Amino acid sequence: MDLKQLEYFMRVAELGSFTQASHALNIAQPALSRQVRMLEVELRQNLLNRNGRGVTTTEAGKLLLEHCRGILHQVDRAKEDMGRVQGALAGRVALGIAPSASKMMTVELTRQFRKRLPNASLSISEGLSLVMQEWLLAGRLDIALMYNPSPSAELDLSPLTSERLYLVGTRGPHPSDQPLPLHALVNIPLIIPNRPHTVRMLLESEMALIGARPNIRLEIDSVQAILDLVADGTGYAILTEHAVLTSAQPDRYHVRPITQPELHSRLYLATAAGRITTLTQKAMLELIRTTVRQVYPPAMTRPA
Repeated sequence: MDLKQLEYFMRVAELGSFTQASHALNIAQPALSRQVRMLEVELRQNLLNRNGRGVTTTEAGKLLLEHCRGILHQVDRAKEDMGRVQGALAGRVALGIAPSASKMMTVELTRQFRKRLPNASLSISEGLSLVMQEWLLAGRLDIALMYNPSPSAELDLSPLTSERLYLVGTRGPHPSDQPLPLHALVNIPLIIPNRPHTVRMLLESEMALIGARPNIRLEIDSVQAILDLVADGTGYAILTEHAVLTSAQPDRYHVRPITQPELHSRLYLATAAGRITTLTQKAMLELIRTTVRQVYPPAMTRPA
């Protein structure tokens, strides 16, 4: 078996599409298909079920996919160890970041990565927590920064920080700074993201615990669009204070603390359980922790 063929097969299997894999690998689709087919011929087994919507792995394909991840991981470790002989960490890190965390961290994290790991390469993808969890388990990501993940035996989760959530409204002539009990949200029209956005899921689960449901007027995934509608008087939002302060016109909004209970959006560092972490990935994990401490203002957060 050829290492390149194993890499091609793994990428097709993980992405579920020859077309997407050909773009990701920067190889023509016919050449990619030919290499995967040669691998199937050599193994005398079909590895993929091909259909009009893409591909899925056969039982043999699932088994080979697990071997591919282990084999290619060891190859990466070998390259990394050879780089250490020259005094540098090498290899590639695939990182997933939730959109709001990406807004705060990507520039500084990328700057520090280039400075501290100049011989390594970094790939950053944005996604919702549930999507990134799938990517981690499929091997598309090495590390993910996600909000409020559900506990899972398939993930290793490490808390990083926690941001308090506020009720955000348009600034009126006499804004109230009095804390608002969570149950009072049943009477307030809200503009919040669609499921499975973590803020939406957190709000609904916390209100369910007190026997209440949020009064949802509009469902919109864009934070900027939500803030524009709040400024227009359409309704209220549930956001972190930082999301408001970094908006185009923060003076248009008023934030009010929520209590009984408080709502906190917790940021976690996630990796796939049981998967060996390379030295370069370990260095990246520490770099992420350092960057979080630098970019998240202590006044807006508390320990997770």
